[in-house]
Amino acid sequence: MSIPEASVIISFYNKIDFLKLVLAGYEIQTFKSFEIIIADDGSSQKICKAISELIDKSDLNILHIRHEDDGWRKNRILNKAVITSNSNYLIFTDGDCIPHPRFVEEHIKNNSKNTVLTGRRAYLSERITKKVNEEKITKKYLTGRYLVPLLIHNTLFKDGKYFENAIYIKSKLVRKLINIKEKGLMGSNFSIFKDDILKVNGFDERYKAPSIGEDTDIGYRLSLAGIKVKTVKHIAVQYHLFHPRLSWNNRNAEIFNDTVKRKKYFTEKGISNH
Repeated sequence: MSIPEASVIISFYNKIDFLKLVLAGYEIQTFKSFEIIIADDGSSQKICKAISELIDKSDLNILHIRHEDDGWRKNRILNKAVITSNSNYLIFTDGDCIPHPRFVEEHIKNNSKNTVLTGRRAYLSERITKKVNEEKITKKYLTGRYLVPLLIHNTLFKDGKYFENAIYIKSKLVRKLINIKEKGLMGSNFSIFKDDILKVNGFDERYKAPSIGEDTDIGYRLSLAGIKVKTVKHIAVQYHLFHPRLSWNNRNAEIFNDTVKRKKYFTEKGISNH
C-alpha cells in the first residue's frame, strides 16, 4: 500500500451512529490518497467491536487507536494519533462532523509549510440530523441541489445554526474576499504539516475537559512558534451533527492563562511524553 498524502484524524467517543455518517462522507471524497485514524478516547468494548466491523466492510484505509476510559483525555489520544500517522500532513476533525466531498482535497490544495489551515462548520438541526443516513450522504444530500432547500428552510424556521457555512465557494476571488479576516483555529476543522505541530509538541495534555484546550490553546502556541493561520471558510466545509452541548465547567481557562503568561509555545505535557 502506498504512503497516504494525508492523515485524517477523527476524535471519537462512543457515538457509533454518528461515525457511520462521518465515514460515509469520506467514502465520496474527490481526493483519495488519505488514511483515517479514529482517535478513540476510551469507547466501550461493544463500540470497539462495532468499529472493527466497520473497518472490515469499508474500502477506506482506517486505523483505530484507543486508550482506556479515564475521563476526558482527547488531547492525549490526539497526540498518539499524530505519532501513529503515516503521512506528513494531518487533518483534524471530530466524530460528529460530516465532510463536504471536497473537504480533504481543499485542505491538501491550500496547504503550505509554516501554516495551519482552519475552516468552519454548519450546525445541523436535530430534525435534519435525524433525517440524515449513510445512503443520503453518499448521494450528496447536504450538497448540490439539496443544499438550497435546506438553506431556505433554515432561514425561515431558524432550523440549525451557522448553516450559511455549508455554502461551498469555487471562485478564487470570492474565496479571497471572504477570508481576508483571520479566524481562530477550530478543533474540528484544521490541518497542518506534521513537522509544524511537532514544533509545539502537539496538544497540551493538562486539559481534562472540552473547550479552549483542544483548539484555542494549540492555536495560540502555534502562533508563538511562527506558524501562520490561514482561513478556509466556505472552502473546507463540514456539517456538524446535532447533539446536546457538553459541559464546559472546568479549569481550562486557568491552564490557558498560565500558557499566555509564560508565552511558551512548547508544552511539556505533549507528544514527547509518548
